[in-house]
Amino acid sequence: MIVGLPREIKDNENRVGMVPAGVKALTSAGHTVYVEHDAGAGSGIPDEQYVGAGAKILGTADEVFAKADMIVKVKEPVGPEYQRLREGQILYTYLHLAPAKALTDMLLERKVAGVAYETITASNGSLPLLTPMSEVAGRMSVHVGAYYLQKSNGGRGVLLSGVPGVPPADVVIIGGGVVGTNAAKVASGMGADVTVLEMSPDRMRELDDIFLGRVKTIASNPVTLEEGCRRADLLIGAVLIPGAAAPKLVTRQLISQMKKGAVAVDVAVDQGGCFETTKATTHSDPVYEVDGVIHYCVANMPGAVARTSTFALTNSTLRYGLELANKGVKRAAEENPHLAEGVNTYGGRLTYRAVAEAQGKGYTPLKQALA
Repeated sequence: MIVGLPREIKDNENRVGMVPAGVKALTSAGHTVYVEHDAGAGSGIPDEQYVGAGAKILGTADEVFAKADMIVKVKEPVGPEYQRLREGQILYTYLHLAPAKALTDMLLERKVAGVAYETITASNGSLPLLTPMSEVAGRMSVHVGAYYLQKSNGGRGVLLSGVPGVPPADVVIIGGGVVGTNAAKVASGMGADVTVLEMSPDRMRELDDIFLGRVKTIASNPVTLEEGCRRADLLIGAVLIPGAAAPKLVTRQLISQMKKGAVAVDVAVDQGGCFETTKATTHSDPVYEVDGVIHYCVANMPGAVARTSTFALTNSTLRYGLELANKGVKRAAEENPHLAEGVNTYGGRLTYRAVAEAQGKGYTPLKQALA
């Protein structure tokens, strides 16, 4: 198979879809890999390293898309990338289709096989390709929250750790999954007073064991959510329903009741966000204010720490990428039900139920679409 690795063009997206070790694995398996010039520059990977792994360098994205049977990316297509995709081509990347109607329509119209990192599952029901970037985003959420809490950046002027005689900041995290757990690790490590709101009793017990009482867990419901928002200096949205739009748990009214100068970081923004006031932002223009609350809603947070993120991502995506290259989508999906969960569009049909429900579109089971 011919595999294409274009340079990402989303605002300040410095990650790249594959590191040279991944290219070496593909070329060693007999595949051809074309890499766009400087695709890895933002992650500190020069073209020479890709050439050393067996790739061929092309000057433009147009050339890469035109030659490749499978495009490997990090983020969903934007702008001119829509026109570069063609019928039967495999697109292997984060898609986050539920809130993205225009992107979904394009993939269906062009009959692209859209394989989404974020919906591929593991045998234990986890999301192995989403996990590494959730780890990065969860940890980053505390760093950016602490930065914007500084008075000079519009915040309350609160230090997360406090100092002797002055209490630490209140960090409230909605959701105790991968993002929430990693946010709690960093926030508690920095000395903040951390509370995780979580619905699952079993998960709360796990978090209690992990943090040995250093992080408070509270059963999430409308009352505790309201109380948490009111006391939070830093509010982190870490809610995920796999493949579906995030529920709007924090209303505009709740935001208006928060402390002035508090910071709200919505890590769920890729799936539409869990705050009613969320709108996607970019690294170039990352924050805005609603009712005195600073909102940070950057849709590609891990792109800011591109080198770490790129290597962590390839560690997880390469296995399934090799399956797709070796077998094609049809055979790979038929033989690996966990990879099959990642196929969101195929042959002009929408094959992921949660996306279809979110957009009010028709759903076709993947087995039917493949047949």
